[in-house]
Amino acid sequence: MSTVIRKTCIVCPLGCHLEAELADDGQILLVRGNTCRRGESYMRDELTDPRRTLTTTVRLVGAENDAYLPVKTDGTIPKGRLFEAMKVLSGITVTAPVVRGDVICEDFLGEGVNLVAGKTVEASSCG
Repeated sequence: MSTVIRKTCIVCPLGCHLEAELADDGQILLVRGNTCRRGESYMRDELTDPRRTLTTTVRLVGAENDAYLPVKTDGTIPKGRLFEAMKVLSGITVTAPVVRGDVICEDFLGEGVNLVAGKTVEASSCG
């Protein structure tokens, strides 16, 4: 007997309703419902190694109107490490000025992705 897992694809705006049929040993037998190959790849990855791009904010000092800097990973990290990532981020403070795309933390969590600034922020002119 096999098991069917259902998920909605998040790779593109189509939001295909995917189904994966799994053997008793967990092997993926079949993926259906995808409009493109990316949907099949998404479902297989989601079942074997789910990953996410993390977008959030970190503390920012030295800026006139901003207290937080938007940041994101420039690649994906394991979904199971998101809470650990947020703990690490709670200890990071960035000092303005910062340029969008600046690397805030190289090799974030040892996953081979960088944490980068999502916004350019000038330093405060008051001092």
